[in-house]
Amino acid sequence: MKTLSYSLLLFLLWIPRVLTILFAIFISLFAFDVFDQGTGFFKTLLALLIHLIPTFLIIAILVLSWKWPLIGGIGFILLGLLYVYWANRNIEVYALIYIPLFLTGVLFLLSWLLRYRIKEAQDAYNE
Repeated sequence: MKTLSYSLLLFLLWIPRVLTILFAIFISLFAFDVFDQGTGFFKTLLALLIHLIPTFLIIAILVLSWKWPLIGGIGFILLGLLYVYWANRNIEVYALIYIPLFLTGVLFLLSWLLRYRIKEAQDAYNE
């Protein structure tokens, strides 16, 4: 039978990963505005790739943080700070972007800090 602490630790392990995937999908939706420009195929493809650069950054950090959560914690917090710096005048408007980055970074840091307890709970459950 699963204990509550095991479930919470497992939740802490997986929630930053799932939130990052959902956030990458959300950010990717903003790239679809390139199809309204009416340019040719190659210009539209180039514009789409340029608009997807933030998504590529998020996915790259996710791939690295899947095994090393400390990289995810630091990486997402730095991305959030970079975005706050970039959007310095309209910080309230862009909160939908930087708050999930900070939250995900903090969750990855918590996952990293509790990695030994998570491993012990997984090992105890599998015995």
